[in-house]
Amino acid sequence: MSDVPRGLKHLTVWLLIGTALFLAVQAWQDRARRSAFSAEGGVIELRRAADGHFHWPGRVNGIEVEFLVDTGATRTALPQALAEQAQLQAEAPAQSSTAGGVVQGHVARADLRLAGGVHAARLPVLVLPDLQRPLLGMDILSRLRFTQSGGVLRLEAAGR
Repeated sequence: MSDVPRGLKHLTVWLLIGTALFLAVQAWQDRARRSAFSAEGGVIELRRAADGHFHWPGRVNGIEVEFLVDTGATRTALPQALAEQAQLQAEAPAQSSTAGGVVQGHVARADLRLAGGVHAARLPVLVLPDLQRPLLGMDILSRLRFTQSGGVLRLEAAGR
């Protein structure tokens, strides 16, 4: 390796260190995401994420998403870009009162499948153009019994 310029050797070492660090952070984030969700015996547990919210992995018309659990939302809401990707058809105009004021959107129907076996077919959802991430509202959460304690949201079928 004596023929290789010294600067190239240093660059190669730093690239290897950077790649190893990047892969380590990705593995740590993946492990944190997986440990934030568990489902066993019909009981689903979501652990509060570093952002202070509960996140629930799922799918909208087969597209993988991570819902933000929002007990203050009456209806499940999806960003416009996700609705387009999921090929949701607008059924009716709608408006929603948010912390930022009243926003205009539309109602569409979507098939939701949440990790742990919770699902809803043709659920009316609110599609909002400037929404940053999917919100899981009380239209789904009210079907479940849930408690929160010590940073853990525990959900199970209401009949259990």
